[in-house]
Amino acid sequence: MSENQKKIWITGASTGIGKAVAEKFSKEGWKVAISARRGELLKNIAQDNNIFDYPLDVTDEKKVGEVFKKILEDFKNIDLCIFGAGTYEPKLEKEISQEQIRKTMEVNFFGVVNCIKAVEEYFKNIKNGHISIVSSIAGYRGLPNSSGYGPSKAALSNLTESLYFDFKKHNVRVSLISPGFIKTPMTDKNKFRMPFIKSPEFAADKIYNGLVKSNAFEITFPKQLTTIFKFFRILPNKIYLFLIKKLVKR
Repeated sequence: MSENQKKIWITGASTGIGKAVAEKFSKEGWKVAISARRGELLKNIAQDNNIFDYPLDVTDEKKVGEVFKKILEDFKNIDLCIFGAGTYEPKLEKEISQEQIRKTMEVNFFGVVNCIKAVEEYFKNIKNGHISIVSSIAGYRGLPNSSGYGPSKAALSNLTESLYFDFKKHNVRVSLISPGFIKTPMTDKNKFRMPFIKSPEFAADKIYNGLVKSNAFEITFPKQLTTIFKFFRILPNKIYLFLIKKLVKR
C-alpha cells in the first residue's frame, strides 16, 4: 500500500448507493472502510483488497466512536467520510406514527449526528479533510406520504449547511449529496412511478466526481429530476401545494 493512498470511511455501505460508492472509490485506488448494520453483507463487499468492513449501528453513539477509533488505528488517517446510513418504510409513511418518525429520525438524522461527532475532533485537529452527508431531494420540500423520511432529509440538508460554516474555519470541507431516484432496495419498496431513475453505479460515478474532481457544496443528480425539484423550492407555497396536489394521486 502506498503511503500516499487516500482513505475513506463510508456508512450505509452494505447495499445500494453506499455499496456502489465503496466499490467506485476502491476501483480508483482508495483504501475504503465500510460500515453498516448487516455485517454479512459487508464481508462480501470486503472481498475486495482495498475494502475493509467495520459493522456498525449508527444509532449507537458509543459504538460509533469506538469504530472510528478502530479505523484510525488500522488506517492511520482518514481523508474523507461519507455518512449515508438511512432507513425508509413507505407503507408506514402514510399515517402519522410517532414510533415510525422517531425511528426514521434516529437512523437518518441522529445516526449522522453521531458519526459527525465521532470525527469532529480528528478533522478539526488535523485542519484538513472532507465530510460529506447523504441527504435526498425528498428533503427539498414537503411531499405526500412522507411524514418521516422527507423531514429527516430536510433536517440533514439544513444541518450540513450549518456545519459548513463551522468546519470551514478549520479548513475542513463539508458537502451535501442529494440524489434523486436511484434503484436500490429502498426505492424497490415504492409502488409509484419514479421518473429518471438511475443505477447505483451512475450515482457512484456522480458522487466520486463531485467529491474528488470538484469543490461543489452540493452534489445532486440526475439533472433532469433535480432541476425540477430545485424549481419547486423557489415556488410560493400556494403554487407549490397546488401543483403537487395535481401531480400526485393520494
